[in-house]
Amino acid sequence: MEAMTPILGNDTEGIPFIQIGHHVLRLDLEDLDDHYKERAKCELRETPEKRKESLDKFKKLIEDEPNLVIPLDDDSYLLKFLRPCKFYEESAFKRMQRYYRFMAKNTKYTSNLMPSTVETVYANEIIEFLPFRVKGSRVMILNIKNWNPKDVGVPLLFKSIIMALEIAMIEPRTQVGGVHVILDMEGFTINHVMQFSPMVAKMIMDFVQDCAATRLKGIHVVNQPYVFNMAYQIFKPFIGQKLKSRLHFHGNKWENLVDLIPKDFLLQKYGGSLELNLNGVGELLVEVLKYYEADYEKLTHFGYGKELQVEQK
Repeated sequence: MEAMTPILGNDTEGIPFIQIGHHVLRLDLEDLDDHYKERAKCELRETPEKRKESLDKFKKLIEDEPNLVIPLDDDSYLLKFLRPCKFYEESAFKRMQRYYRFMAKNTKYTSNLMPSTVETVYANEIIEFLPFRVKGSRVMILNIKNWNPKDVGVPLLFKSIIMALEIAMIEPRTQVGGVHVILDMEGFTINHVMQFSPMVAKMIMDFVQDCAATRLKGIHVVNQPYVFNMAYQIFKPFIGQKLKSRLHFHGNKWENLVDLIPKDFLLQKYGGSLELNLNGVGELLVEVLKYYEADYEKLTHFGYGKELQVEQK
């Protein structure tokens, strides 16, 4: 039994984490250990030599790009684009261009991208993270039943999804292991469908497929009612073949889901064997993310048409 009440704690360095039963939820910002280094070598072509070579070429491409402000002295920042692109610096550069052009073009959804501006979504547990990894992958859950469009409009919801993917992008382990997303459509109604125009659907799909530097391992749609088909028809024209291959519709039949995510890493309500109490985790997650508020604020100064602020020492 692991239905213990989640609690907020701090490690010896004052960094916050959430204790959920025997599991710990925190941002994994440390460098890769030997296991992940070996995996990065096998899956992403990463070696010390290749990393240096790709970083040097990547920096040159960025330097030659007009009006793009990026912290070229921060290798960890650059690696979040290089790793998902398997150290092909041209591909990483094109993704970086698309990412920051998207951010500059769609300020309604991307401005002030910091924990404090999206805390309502996380506090209400519309977006959750499981406190463990599945074969190295983060698991994010989108709980539609907790989404009231009257309180949280599409701009705020999408900004929160961008924030969630940004969390994935900055974690070295997630850069290697990728992300599984569970879309729990319980409670989805015609009111939710009406929030999405074809233009908004295209924008969301463009970001997920072409801009976010994230290894998307799978999107698992569960508990979808019949009305979900109406929303899917809006999004379907904009879903590319690569994403289609990672998109799985499970309904409430868990046989295929447990083939893709082992039962030991799934909650009981999804056919797994875990009994975790996630009630109240949202408000605690807000506190964890706010610890990094200043770091996220720095990220808002990068991109096209930005002014690089040099930290005074």
